Amino acid sequence: MTTLHDRAIRGFASDNYSGVHPEVLAAIAAANDGHQIAYGEDAYTARLQEVFASHFGEGVSAFPVFNGTGANVTGLQSMLPRWGAVIAASTAHINVDEGGAPERVAGIKILNVPTTDGKLTPELVDREAWGWGDEHRAQPLVVSITQSTELGTLYTPEEIRALADHAHARGMRLHLDGARIANAAAALDLPLRAFTRDVGVDVLSFGGTKNGALGGEAVVVLDPAASDGLLFLRKLNMQLASKMRFISAQLVALLEGDLYLRNARHANAMAARLRAGVEAGLSDGSITGVTFSQPTQSNGVFATLPDGVADRLREAFRFYDWDAAKNEVRWMCSFDTEESDVDAFVAELSRLT
Repeated sequence: MTTLHDRAIRGFASDNYSGVHPEVLAAIAAANDGHQIAYGEDAYTARLQEVFASHFGEGVSAFPVFNGTGANVTGLQSMLPRWGAVIAASTAHINVDEGGAPERVAGIKILNVPTTDGKLTPELVDREAWGWGDEHRAQPLVVSITQSTELGTLYTPEEIRALADHAHARGMRLHLDGARIANAAAALDLPLRAFTRDVGVDVLSFGGTKNGALGGEAVVVLDPAASDGLLFLRKLNMQLASKMRFISAQLVALLEGDLYLRNARHANAMAARLRAGVEAGLSDGSITGVTFSQPTQSNGVFATLPDGVADRLREAFRFYDWDAAKNEVRWMCSFDTEESDVDAFVAELSRLT
């Protein structure tokens, strides 16, 4: 097949825009010859269970799925009765970016709480953690957080422990959306279990697609008592892959060694370089009118631009508005973002401001 796109073009819109890491492609090819039993009874899915146990400890169970929405919806559905509700930040992916899938597919009420940095606290949780036993109110039974958050910020292990203890003391469970969990691990310089299982997270959506996979995520049950029926819910939600070995092989490739960290560290470093370049321009006057709206803690940079600049900058580099009314934008870096991409972006921003 003829290549249909310009391979030199890179943008800053999403880490989903990147291609597949060569080591992941090689893993898919290695899994390709011959026959393997379908629907998860294959050697690669069995190996994936061992790999997840090496990162999160014995007794965990991983259920590979196609995408992040499927992981979140299926994982949360396994944690809740029909009358259950989920407390989440107003910026959470499950509240904003999943097309109503939690509500429409899983029948889950989202109780969203406004935050300035995308992070929940026990005090913020308590704004919606009430009404148990009231038949007129959906019952708040799960707290869902994202790491790293939709605003590129990070929870410390201590902050997650406080949320887990607070939720558990009130009869609720803690779910973590880890679409960019590798970026969090790289930024925190901690093992994956140090800010998940070890601090009370019950069920995890593990993301691979944004970190170099072709397309692969997993629902990881860290506390078996917190989840029920996943074997059936995955099928009901159309997330059961017949050729599961190819999803599992991707996640094995990321997690069996340090590829997940190498990819995430590079993406984080490119975001730090982008921010530093803009800050340098602001200091020497070559860039004007730009402010940062969030700290840059992982692979995303959030900024506000002077009127009209975003659209002109998008003529050269694709990126998204975050809050168009405020001229706030989001710039995302990926495992394959190059220093030259960042430097060219900063130079173009300098030219336009």
